[in-house]
Amino acid sequence: MPLDSEVILKVSALTKSVPLEDKILELLQPVNLSVNAGESLAIVGSSGSGKTTLLSILAGLDIPTKGEVYLKNYPLHQLNEEQRSQVRAEHVGFIFQQFLLVNSLTALENVMLPAELANLPDAKTKGLELLKQVGLSERASHYPSQLSGGEQQRVAIARAFITRPDILFADEPTGNLDAKTGKHIEDLLFELNDKLGTTLVLVTHDAKLAARCKRQVVMDSGFLTENRSKESVQGNISAAEQGHFASINE
Repeated sequence: MPLDSEVILKVSALTKSVPLEDKILELLQPVNLSVNAGESLAIVGSSGSGKTTLLSILAGLDIPTKGEVYLKNYPLHQLNEEQRSQVRAEHVGFIFQQFLLVNSLTALENVMLPAELANLPDAKTKGLELLKQVGLSERASHYPSQLSGGEQQRVAIARAFITRPDILFADEPTGNLDAKTGKHIEDLLFELNDKLGTTLVLVTHDAKLAARCKRQVVMDSGFLTENRSKESVQGNISAAEQGHFASINE
């Protein structure tokens, strides 16, 4: 199923189920989704709704039980792990809630790592430039244990962009940060996304972060629905979670 020129990601009739004791747990009901190149998309929903499962499949980290997943015309659902890994190395960037930096590497070495694994030239030059863009030039030789949470996430963002990915997947990118630091990370994420034209797909509980994306979709018990307004997104996040966001954003 060749994609239209403007479409970078498309899934059709996607499902995911896993065995649980004597029954089958349906994590994703049939999901259909299309994402255009350069678009920003937020996937929101309460805990356990299936949004992280969907993100993992979209990024080629997992495979669906049924259905099709095309990323830049690569049929991820038909590829083995080695082939999917190659697609990720060439086209995909990741930002995780837990940062996932290598503790034995400096900030610069962490940023350089994806470029070196992909055998890209000038990894050090590109790494230093990205650290400058995220305001960490003077921290290049520091190890993760010597950095604050916000600084570690900025390193993770620089690392995600060093291969100039066609699409960036972010799983709760501000989930472990205080409100002020989280806002700075949001601004930085969208600034780099805009400058490089990278497609952004993120999972978040934060209605305000979701509202900054051009599109929002909502996961609810494995079902995916489209929402385009801030109010509709907030309506699909639990009351407890909305109260949490209200308290940190006052």
